[in-house]
Amino acid sequence: MKKSTATLLLCLIIAVSAMAQDNSLQVMTFNIRYNNAGDSINAWPNRKDKVSSQVLFHHPHILGVQEALWDQITDLSAALTQYKHVGVGRDDGDKKGEFSAIFYDTTRLMLLDTKTFWLSETPDKVGSKGWDAQLPRIVTYARFKDRKTKKEFYHFNTHFDHRGRVARRESAKLLLQKVNAIAGKIPAVITGDFNAKPNDEPIEVIVDAQNPLHLKDAKPLSKIPHYGPNSTFNSFGPKEIGNEPIDYIFLKGANWAVWQHACITQSWAGLFASDHFAQFAILTLGK
Repeated sequence: MKKSTATLLLCLIIAVSAMAQDNSLQVMTFNIRYNNAGDSINAWPNRKDKVSSQVLFHHPHILGVQEALWDQITDLSAALTQYKHVGVGRDDGDKKGEFSAIFYDTTRLMLLDTKTFWLSETPDKVGSKGWDAQLPRIVTYARFKDRKTKKEFYHFNTHFDHRGRVARRESAKLLLQKVNAIAGKIPAVITGDFNAKPNDEPIEVIVDAQNPLHLKDAKPLSKIPHYGPNSTFNSFGPKEIGNEPIDYIFLKGANWAVWQHACITQSWAGLFASDHFAQFAILTLGK
């Protein structure tokens, strides 16, 4: 007798649960919305505990945040005591401007290296603004060694420009070049707010299988179907806007397995932790 789809799914869920107790790596990307007093009830002082509680509950081993200002970084650092962070402000390479910071669980991961580059024609120039971008944009990356599996991997985290169409396209091309030049044959996780939907040019550039430098979207690779809405943006409204994501978890390397992928939409009396929803994935890295 053939097993039903529900039975097969249950078996897979049990296998995933076992994997989660073993060597799985939990990844989150979260645009936390910059600290803007004009957001009124949704201003950062009213949301910071919501953001940190989501992180603590889902317990990602690596977390890429976007739009974080220095005061938000310090607030999160105070709440996430098991984590440390890397990254710099995009305006001055220090504490000014938004961060694309990476938080990592120090009990699981050992930091080996970290740097930031700018998404521009001069990526090593601090504060540089590229193409038709309205604002400077950055990629912060880190190389980690997993204390449990002894394997190494990179994490790249970014936030593409919200206005410049050329900038988003060229940022996608530069990102691919940099990820492959920096990581080489070492696997990598790439997270971020790309301000682009799956059929928009930047995402098509990133996942184009004809390009040997391309990345893979973790979502369609998930062994258990994606959980939650497809859209990752809510604009502090009552629900998600549209039906397509602009926040992604991408992968470099053939050895990643994706066990679960979710869009986290927890609310508190109708209020969200941010104007974006966090994306979460459970991965394992093979040989």
